[in-house]
Amino acid sequence: MPAISHHTALVYVMVIVSAADGEMTDAELHVIGELTRLLPVFADFEKDLLPATAEACAELLDDDDGLENALVMIKEALPARLRETAYALACDVAAADGAVHQEELRLLEMIRHQVGIDRLTAAAIERAARARFATA
Repeated sequence: MPAISHHTALVYVMVIVSAADGEMTDAELHVIGELTRLLPVFADFEKDLLPATAEACAELLDDDDGLENALVMIKEALPARLRETAYALACDVAAADGAVHQEELRLLEMIRHQVGIDRLTAAAIERAARARFATA
């Protein structure tokens, strides 16, 4: 497996969650674009690479062990200080379309375990995502 950058790992996390239920919604894609445009962690990310990075992730997921390989690549690419950020991005994408499906919940659990986020921290991050994406 080729090594990826921390930016690529963060994009992969978002794409994986978006694709988890078999449909990448417009709301999810919009959130991915906005997060990469606005968040400080992406300040030095070349934004024009986003489509190609997302496509590379989608191609990886088409392989037999694609999800497992992607999760390993993500873990290896993320420094400890960005693991909570990765989980927060995953939760934001899952919450983006207003409905978190069972497949997305299972994937969030897999990401949490893979990057070493404890349950209490994960619950706080998940609650914050629900609050950010709540509607009246």
